[in-house]
Amino acid sequence: MRTQDLLRKRMSNQYEHLLIDTTPEGVRTITLNRPEKMNAVNVKLADELPVAVEEASRDDAARVVVITGAGRGFCAGLELSLENIQASRARKNDSRHAALDDLNWVGRWALALTGCDKPVIAAINGPAVGAGCGLALAADIRLMSDATVVSTGYMRMGLCPDAGVSYFLPRLIGLARATELIMSARDVKADEAERIGLVSLALPAENFAERVAEYAKQIASGPPIGLTLAKRLLVNSLDTDMLTQLRRELNSIYQCLTTEDAAEAMRAFAEKRRPVFKGR
Repeated sequence: MRTQDLLRKRMSNQYEHLLIDTTPEGVRTITLNRPEKMNAVNVKLADELPVAVEEASRDDAARVVVITGAGRGFCAGLELSLENIQASRARKNDSRHAALDDLNWVGRWALALTGCDKPVIAAINGPAVGAGCGLALAADIRLMSDATVVSTGYMRMGLCPDAGVSYFLPRLIGLARATELIMSARDVKADEAERIGLVSLALPAENFAERVAEYAKQIASGPPIGLTLAKRLLVNSLDTDMLTQLRRELNSIYQCLTTEDAAEAMRAFAEKRRPVFKGR
């Protein structure tokens, strides 16, 4: 078995409810793997996802992260079984740290994606509801199958938003539209999601995974340092005053100009070829 295959197998076996795969081009795919539950979140999955995203953030072999779901669903939000609800509540009694945790897993999921130093793509292959919708919203780019729907979903269960939904959604589509989608909890089809800016692209359901892979490969071919610095700028941009942002941009581009990748891009331009970026 090749070294790359051994690495994939070892990484996948670390997790009970995640499948991990990394292509030679640097596309790290994290698949939520509870297809019988539409990838609804139990205690184990809640713990595993931030660890996998953090691992991808630190691993130079990963240039872009794709999060998707196994089977027919992307993520149906919290598993609402009595067993899982009891297990979640029991966590609060495990330790003083757990009792004082003011983020819980939903907060950590949002922070993991925004804090990841690699571009994160949500490949919405099936329904994304509640915290599953929040997971998609926390990604940098959302690609959606034209055969599925997304929904905030909370009002259907007598709940209010969590998982960053009330933070990300207004920033993506505006406060008025976000309010309507949260209050109505209605399903949003792919064509509407693309039109209002909820997702970046709606792609045909046929060969959706292959189309996502090609898109992710294109992003992964970019300069890793430039991608990381651009993401850091964008994540903070809407909560930063212009003068501070201009200074951050200048500092970041100075960093880029000192890299081997910038020199390679200039050589490639002169030689009329595509640059090969190495993240140095």
